[in-house]
Parts: sequence; C-alpha cells; structure tokens
Amino acid sequence: MERDEIGYVLKGYPRTSETFIANEIHLLEEAGRRLVIFSLKRLEGQKRHAVVDRIKAPVIYLPEAEPMTGSRKFTWLRRNLPGFVSDHRSLFLRRPAVYLRTLVEALRMGRRYRGDRRFKWSYLKEFLQAGSIARFVLGSGRIAHLHAHFCHTTATVTMLASRLAGVPFSFTAHAKDIYREDMNPGDLLTVKLRNAQFAVTCTRANREYLDRLHPAPTPLHAIYHGIDLSLFAPERRDVERDDPPLILSVGRLVEKKGFDYLVEACALLRERGRRFQCLIVGGKDEHAAVIEALIRRLDLGGIVTLQGAVTQEQLLRIYRRAAVFALPCRVMDNGDRDGIPNVLVEAMAMELPVVSTPISGIPELIESGVNGLLVEEKNACELAAGLERLLADEELGRRLGREGRMRVAEDFDAQRNIGALNALFDALG
Repeated sequence: MERDEIGYVLKGYPRTSETFIANEIHLLEEAGRRLVIFSLKRLEGQKRHAVVDRIKAPVIYLPEAEPMTGSRKFTWLRRNLPGFVSDHRSLFLRRPAVYLRTLVEALRMGRRYRGDRRFKWSYLKEFLQAGSIARFVLGSGRIAHLHAHFCHTTATVTMLASRLAGVPFSFTAHAKDIYREDMNPGDLLTVKLRNAQFAVTCTRANREYLDRLHPAPTPLHAIYHGIDLSLFAPERRDVERDDPPLILSVGRLVEKKGFDYLVEACALLRERGRRFQCLIVGGKDEHAAVIEALIRRLDLGGIVTLQGAVTQEQLLRIYRRAAVFALPCRVMDNGDRDGIPNVLVEAMAMELPVVSTPISGIPELIESGVNGLLVEEKNACELAAGLERLLADEELGRRLGREGRMRVAEDFDAQRNIGALNALFDALG
C-alpha cells in the first residue's frame, strides 16, 4: 500500500475564525493532495463556511482529554485514560521500545517545562492524544507525513505522534503561538523546530523572529495566507446614497485587535461632527464585555454596533456595504499579536481603503499612503485622523483601494501560494 496521505493535526475543526485553514485544505485537495484531518477537540456553536462542505478529507476526532485543574493526578488519570487505553495498548504491543522512549520524553517535558501542576500534566495529556493519532497512522498504512497548524499544543502532539508512528512531521506557526512564552516555555519551540522536517510561517516578520530567537537547522519558509481573488472582488457597493458611510472592522473580540481604540476613535469622529456608522463583526471572547461597556460609557449605542461571527459568504455581503475598513491591531504585554490578519487582505481585495497599525507583518501588506494607511498602535487620536481623512476624501479612498487590490494580487493569491506549500509536501519524496 502506497503512503501518499498527509495527516493535518488541528486543535479544533471546523473553527469559524480559521477560514484560512479550511481554504488551505480545500486547495490542497484541488491540487490532488490526499489528506486526513485529526481534530484534538470537537467544537460547538461554530458558523460553517461553505468551503468546509467542499472538503473531502475524513475527520478523526480524538477522545476528549480534560486539562488537570488540581493536584489529584490519579483522579485525572482515571477520568481521561479510558478513552485512550485501546490505542495505547495497541501501540505498546506493536512498538514497545519506541512507545516507552516517547512516554519518558513526554514525562521529561512535563518536568522541564512545568509552570504549574496543570501545565506540567498537559504533556501527559498530549502524549495520550498523540497515541491516538499514531495508532491511526500505523493502522492506515497510507499516511506518510503529519502537519500541524500552530506551533503550541498541536505541534507538541504532532511531534510526539511522529515519534510513536515513525513518520516525519512539520508545522505552520502563526501569531500568539510564536510570541507568547507560555505557549512554548523555555526552548520547547526550538526543540520542535529542530525535530520537524520543515516549518512554515505566514509572514517574513515571523520568520525573522524565529530565525533570531530559535535557531535550528530545519528549513523555515514564509508563505502568506492567500485568498480567492475571484471571490473577494470589488463590486457595486450595496448602499443607498443617503446612508451614512460605514466603517467596518472584523475579528474576534480579543484585546490584541485594538477594538477599544476604534470605539474611542468613533467618539472623536462624532465630536467632530462626522456622519458615519461603525460595525464590528466577530465572535465574542473574553474582551467583549470591555468593548460593550465602552460603547455604553461613550454613548455610542446608535453609532457603533457589534455583530457576532458570520460565514464567509455573509461577510462578503457586509464588505460590499462598507466605505472604510479599520483594524487597529496592537502588541500585548505578553507578546501576543497578529501576523497579517486575513480580513485586511480580504478588505483590500474588495478595494476597500484600509487603516491599520505598523506591527508584526502588517507593513508587509500595507505601505502607508500607497495602498492603505498605517497609524500608531494604541492611539485613538491618530486612528480617528486616518479614518476622517478617508471619510472626507473619497478619491483618496478609491486610489488606495485600487492599489490595495493590486498589492493583494501580487503576493496573496491563494492559488499561487498553495503551490508553494504543496511543493514542500512534494519534496518529501
């Protein structure tokens, strides 16, 4: 039996906010690649994008493994082990020496990288999950390689599964999984890079950071997330002439998106007599209550609206109503940040003038004054000035919008970029 499949290891599938992963899987299949998806958990309440229904790859959901929340390790083991016993018994009988070496490695990781008891025991949880993947890989006889998205938990599980099953692995690193030390304490990320066949990241800024702080002989490739330029195409705006111009922002309601500064900028625009509406679209997260309270405190309830997560198809219709797109991303104290948010790429492909901040990989996409505007992060006054400039000068907005789509077409075409990733898989032999 020929080994010609790749196992994609994801923390949860399908996730509304990770359209780029679903698009990647679909395009790889369109290119002839055979895939199997491993999901560490089942997700509830997710919006389902149409692209998910076009994916043919089987999805293997692993048994749920709860994190340890206290010192009762035997209670934790008793609760979690039953779902994994069959897989691990099979692995041990098939490759006992490899199994024991990998178990010892996972336990050593727990000792070396422990933060609190819960974090220490997470490596045993990841070993259990890795065993379920490895048993499937060995049983199928067709999976030649494992690839993880995000270099935190999923890459750890994938590295251990790679050892247990005797197949190579690789991973794609994105944003907080790179920059937050609690995601990869000590030299753990360097260990993963050293053991991977190759690694991919989605910005040059990420690649430079990884090369500098986690030097390893593993090839590290920067491949931008692409979009479907035929889908995200400029069309007639779905607005009435008398409607106030719409400032649109999209993203999960987390602090690093800078939505609180956007709300404050809206208050400044109102004080200056600007007529507009602002819509923030995205799933609620821990920061949502802060944004909602700020809207109430600034009495912006009739101007700023929050809308929950939507499908890609619904978002396209919202883009067509917008006059300006804003995403004032920021770097958090713990290092967390965005790479190049896909919604910026989508908005620019729709020829919307965009305002963002010069952090992380965003300057690789936006050249301020040429194809968008960049303003200082965490600065509501500068953000308001940028937005007011675009609201007041429609010709400037049209020029930046045209240049923005040209920039996206140059480096963010999904069909072309998926070819670069597919070539890495082809080179595995």
